[in-house]
Amino acid sequence: MNVLLISGMGPEVPNKKLLEGSSFESLLAPEGHRAAAGRPDVFDLSLLRTADGAGQPLLRPRRAGGRARAVSSVRLTAPAAEEAEPGKAPHLTTFTLQSILLAAGVDHEVFPIERIWTGSAVEPPTDMDVVLLSTTFIWDRRTLAKAVAWVEERFPTADLVLGGQYSNLKFQRILAEHPFVRYIVRGDAEAALPALLRALRTKGDVADVPNLVWRDPDTDRMRMTRIEYIDLDALPSPGPVGTLPVVPYESMRGCPFSCKYCSFPAASPKWRYKSAQKIADDFLRYRRENGAEYIKALDSTFTVPPTRLRALLPLLAEADVGWEAYTRANSIRDRSVVDDLERAHCRALSIGFESMNDTTLGHMHKQVKARANRVAFELLQNSSIHSFVSFIVGYPGETPELFEDTRRFLVSEYSGQFALYAFMMNDETMPIWQEADRFGLEVFDLDGEAEDWTHCGMDSRTAAQLQLETLREVRWKNDHAIARVWQHGFESPLLPGRSPAQNAVVEKAVDRLGMLSADVRDPAEATRRKDRLLSDLAGHGVVTAR
Repeated sequence: MNVLLISGMGPEVPNKKLLEGSSFESLLAPEGHRAAAGRPDVFDLSLLRTADGAGQPLLRPRRAGGRARAVSSVRLTAPAAEEAEPGKAPHLTTFTLQSILLAAGVDHEVFPIERIWTGSAVEPPTDMDVVLLSTTFIWDRRTLAKAVAWVEERFPTADLVLGGQYSNLKFQRILAEHPFVRYIVRGDAEAALPALLRALRTKGDVADVPNLVWRDPDTDRMRMTRIEYIDLDALPSPGPVGTLPVVPYESMRGCPFSCKYCSFPAASPKWRYKSAQKIADDFLRYRRENGAEYIKALDSTFTVPPTRLRALLPLLAEADVGWEAYTRANSIRDRSVVDDLERAHCRALSIGFESMNDTTLGHMHKQVKARANRVAFELLQNSSIHSFVSFIVGYPGETPELFEDTRRFLVSEYSGQFALYAFMMNDETMPIWQEADRFGLEVFDLDGEAEDWTHCGMDSRTAAQLQLETLREVRWKNDHAIARVWQHGFESPLLPGRSPAQNAVVEKAVDRLGMLSADVRDPAEATRRKDRLLSDLAGHGVVTAR
């Protein structure tokens, strides 16, 4: 039986408006279109070179699955510390599913789902009997329909099996709208997927397969089997084959929190987590057997429950493997926690502050106060741990006046990398949909990207304007805050071998230089700023090629 696994990231939703009129817009334009995209006042960023060594370009296109990312996605949080990573990790979902298939002795081919979104000319292997399609990073009907149609066109006689976040929540509608979808694995796939494939291979009865939804071929009615949850502590963690310097890691399933913008808990309603000893043993095994130098913990929050964190950090101190993770602000409550994290070789943390206003945080049901955000920020600023923080403007119920607390914090106090996302409603699984009446929420173009919306606090146009104005103000008034907007298109760090502090200074100067043509309309002022920025870059070993 020939099995094809299709898995990976969802389609990017680039916010190109943030780069309109900038040098980055020109640089990132496809070959042959750069001249049309540019203007006389746009600086050619491709001229920037490092003065040492071979004088390589400062902005080197990123190699990510064979393509460079155009701009940062509004769907995904950026990596916590790209300059801290010794390399790139495999995609967690693909990594986990491959491990399940390999452990079950299932021969299979893997096809990155990104090639569907980009229209890649690379075609998958032919003659597949079963196609496994992950919906973990699919979030709307249009995206799913594109993927299903793509599979049906190439493998019309194959059994299509779905699994992952979106199909966990939308299985009834998917089976109703897509006759080609034969089976959906809900929840844990470790037992269900091998059992289903075994039944398909032997033409056995799938009614004994746990966590399965399918369309009965005789009655065309939906049928479901029992839900079973695996014991994360008892089950072996995914085991890669060969050398893998950076390993993706999952220490829990589900989430104990209920933020209204996140459907993660609903897709996996039973929160389970590995013990501290299990995690430490896994880290040591990856280092010993795979040469792992770095672990990317990709849980919704790696630092809960606090009892596990207290037991885990001393064990990771002995494991001597660098790692990064996602955390909540109120987990970083005092200096002793930060000290323990540093001793445990934590290199970076990603945190969703989302807002610096308690009313807005309450609307989100974030269960964190603005004060906890500020405490975490101040503690991490005085540590060796790199932090990346995300914010949202325009969440339902937020007014421009409420957003002012976030804007003021970013402009006057924040230091380090951050992202400011304009709220979007294109995720059909977000719990906030249940409170549409409360906030007077209306969304237009539901079959599109749902960028056009209004609620009692503001509309999408206002949110986009606040986003643009805030980023511009931070760019020129705050020397220490760097918004991640264009960076995903390029290799990081810009200056390999230099310190994070030096790279931050250079990245800030490049950010200002690249956005100069969009931000400053007065030619004389623009020239003055450009000359000063080029002089500053030269002081850090970055020159302009002639």
